[in-house]
Amino acid sequence: MLLDTASLYFRAYFGVPESVKAPDGTPVNAVRGLLDFIARLVQDHHPDDLVACMDFDWRPQWRVDLIPSYKAHRVAEEAPAGSADPDEEEIPDTLSPQVPVIEDVLDALGIARIGAAGYEADDVIGTLTAQAKGPVDIVTGDRDLFQLVDDRRGIRILYPLKGVGTLQITDEALLREKYGVDGPGYADLALLRGDPSDGLPGVPGIGEKTAAKLLDSYGDLAGIMAAADDPASKVTPAQRKRLLEARPYVAVAPKVVKVATDVPVPVVDHALPAEPADPERLEALAAQWGLGGALQRLLLTLGR
Repeated sequence: MLLDTASLYFRAYFGVPESVKAPDGTPVNAVRGLLDFIARLVQDHHPDDLVACMDFDWRPQWRVDLIPSYKAHRVAEEAPAGSADPDEEEIPDTLSPQVPVIEDVLDALGIARIGAAGYEADDVIGTLTAQAKGPVDIVTGDRDLFQLVDDRRGIRILYPLKGVGTLQITDEALLREKYGVDGPGYADLALLRGDPSDGLPGVPGIGEKTAAKLLDSYGDLAGIMAAADDPASKVTPAQRKRLLEARPYVAVAPKVVKVATDVPVPVVDHALPAEPADPERLEALAAQWGLGGALQRLLLTLGR
């Protein structure tokens, strides 16, 4: 089981009241909400291995170089020119201080936490999925990862509809029913349709339904562009014009939209811990941050 950790702690932050606080008055709603999410996921799905995948760079420069608008609207503060540090993401003031606490607690629990410099959590998830020898459940609220769905390998997306108690089990049948594509086809669909939440413009005038029809007719993005180039194809004049005018975007967008599957990730033990890796540290964190019942529920679930 691979967790898109930021996606889950954002959901926890907005789903658990900010009145949930540490003894010093600091909000810990995202911390406690995430611990409850993990407990429920382990209880319901019994993974053998669990990895919390992290965003070491939420807006990699190599993606921005290809499409400058990529996540540009989420930048709170740009890193200085030439700096190795990523741009600072615009996130709620009371969430950002909770992220280091989440990291400390996961480490003390012994839950594997993996990121890679210059890459997003999506890329870590893509790489670990490519390396996996058996089935993989990916827990994320980000539809971009639908591109990894693969029934043959048992790769599913568990997409939270309401917390993690109500999950959309996303397999190829669901993708075909909702979007008319399979996993790899979803990346092409997203590329053509665009995604305002990620600053991806898409091909103007090509919405989700038109993109799905084009993919159904021509197989993939390369097939669609070949058809646009072929005067004898059945692509409509308006669609042909839009696709050909968008050729510069279409040429670079696949590298931006498709998750990387060859990221240099550290080799660590992914096994679900039955007991904390550092009980003393965990006890100190529990007292400092008032983690109470949420931590106890997770420990009980891990110990079963």
